[in-house]
Amino acid sequence: MNQTEKLIAKDLLSIKAVFFRPDEPFTWASGIKSPVYCDNRLTLTAPQARNIIEQAMADTVKAEYPEAEILMGTSTAGIAHAAIAAHILGLPMGYVRGAAKDHGRGNRIEGRLLPGQKTVVIEDLISTGGSVLDTVEALRQAGAEVLGIVSIFTYQFEEAKNRMEQAGVKCVSLCDLDALLQTAGTKGSITEKQRKMVEAFRADPKDWR
Repeated sequence: MNQTEKLIAKDLLSIKAVFFRPDEPFTWASGIKSPVYCDNRLTLTAPQARNIIEQAMADTVKAEYPEAEILMGTSTAGIAHAAIAAHILGLPMGYVRGAAKDHGRGNRIEGRLLPGQKTVVIEDLISTGGSVLDTVEALRQAGAEVLGIVSIFTYQFEEAKNRMEQAGVKCVSLCDLDALLQTAGTKGSITEKQRKMVEAFRADPKDWR
């Protein structure tokens, strides 16, 4: 666990953006039953944590994708983070809707995207990777050169890793489940039983109980 991962994991726990509930799992939109839930939207209302995250996101874009010409946020969770990180970097930004509008110009991609423009996708968290890769595909179809993805957090699912490799896209996350569990254990925010259940969930999200 590097210093950035440690700091962000600590902040996510301190602002109560992470919930451990193995005995009463959360139901994700995908139908997966999860013993842990990370609500990164709460970082937007916590200025100190938000500043650390957005600076780390900007630094990661500079380090991992130095040729980036524009940031594109996922709808809706990645939009605010893309806007703030783009402001720090002095880059343009836009966002990709889940589906094209049924009114006006019928846009799916909002903001001016030029053919061949070197693009980094900004996401709040990665679970199975399906939604962010849908965003990547939409950008590629629009003519963008997608350099990769930066997310705040990843659950470290093998499925997401495999999907990224198959799609040929690089993904860098500021914090992961390992760092979160290690930090939560140090702070006494999780019991040993809960930790083992969360680790079982990561290994097999569909059959961990």
